[in-house]
Amino acid sequence: MRRLTKKKALTLMKELDAFPKVPESYVESTTSGGTVSLIAFTFMAVLALLEFFVYRHTWMKYEYEVDRDFSSKLRINVDITVAMRCQYIGADVLDLAETMVASDGLQYEPVNFELPPQQRIWHMTLLHIQERLRVEHALQDVIFKAAIKGAPPDSTASLSACRIHGHLYVNKVAGNFHITVGKSIPHPRGHAHLAALVSHDSYNFSHRIDHLSFGEPLPGMISPLDGTEKIAIDSNHMFQYFITIVPTKLNTYKVSADTHQYSVTERERVINHAAGSHGVSGIFMKYDISSLMVKVTEQHMPLWQFLVRLCGIIGGIFSTTGMIHGLVGFLVDVVCCRFQMGIYKPVKMDDIEMEKCRRTVTSYLNACMFHRCDICGQEYKLNVKLKHGNRGPL
Repeated sequence: MRRLTKKKALTLMKELDAFPKVPESYVESTTSGGTVSLIAFTFMAVLALLEFFVYRHTWMKYEYEVDRDFSSKLRINVDITVAMRCQYIGADVLDLAETMVASDGLQYEPVNFELPPQQRIWHMTLLHIQERLRVEHALQDVIFKAAIKGAPPDSTASLSACRIHGHLYVNKVAGNFHITVGKSIPHPRGHAHLAALVSHDSYNFSHRIDHLSFGEPLPGMISPLDGTEKIAIDSNHMFQYFITIVPTKLNTYKVSADTHQYSVTERERVINHAAGSHGVSGIFMKYDISSLMVKVTEQHMPLWQFLVRLCGIIGGIFSTTGMIHGLVGFLVDVVCCRFQMGIYKPVKMDDIEMEKCRRTVTSYLNACMFHRCDICGQEYKLNVKLKHGNRGPL
């Protein structure tokens, strides 16, 4: 009983087979079929390889939400070279709440403002990267550039400039980071700079920004102002940078960090009180923090989607080439033979054979006629229907 049940189950499974096997003796292989198969397999391989490259490619997904972190501190990373001696200038931060931030994290290092050839090559490379970034406008291209940590040192140059580098922690409110004449001193209403002790002839706020960023530093990250160089045409020259900071959470397959992007607008002018252009000589960076936070997540195509697309490519090409091959074969057969039947001379049956056929079939008779193709020379056997009472085919 169990054997019969098992046998019925196997028989039922065979009847449900949607992929019947055709013996090889019943399959006719042709040259045209082999050519089409070779072309189809080539297309499959090429498209499958391209699809694999698409699967390996990643892209950035951007999401926006309100920044709820207002109690933490904002880190400012600074590396600026000013064409004045270190004892003549001071750098500090004054936020919107008139709170002066101590500049203990900044170091003043005497350097030479003019770059030697080796350092100039480094600086030109950084400027070239900045030009490319302005064209690309993509966050992943900004973050994953090769890290340029700084120009090689030059110990033989005269130390006529000052390099201010380090970092500061400020409140997450709008503020003003500035470098001006004289060291800063605390004041009940803010702060002041001892500019009276510095000769006016020594004013020169030509500067080069090697690096300026906000948040925790990331290796290889290049900010919009990196590599900026400004030359003052007058001793009373004011440089202003208006910066908008956007908090950013970055999650990639290599980096996961909380950082800050920023955009900047530049302005510079000569201080001339007689002409109504008032102000203080120096470098002023006024920053404001956006209330929106950007979440950037690196994504790529899931494996199941890649497999589905790959199956679609293989099955689509296989089916399409099969249909095209069948259609082309049918058209060739029609053009070469069927339309040439008027040119062919069929071998007609005699009256005796025709009479035998008429006796066998009442209304329609199937007769066999042989034709030879004038183009290929092959002999074809055609089944034609003869109407009762006629001698020729329909």
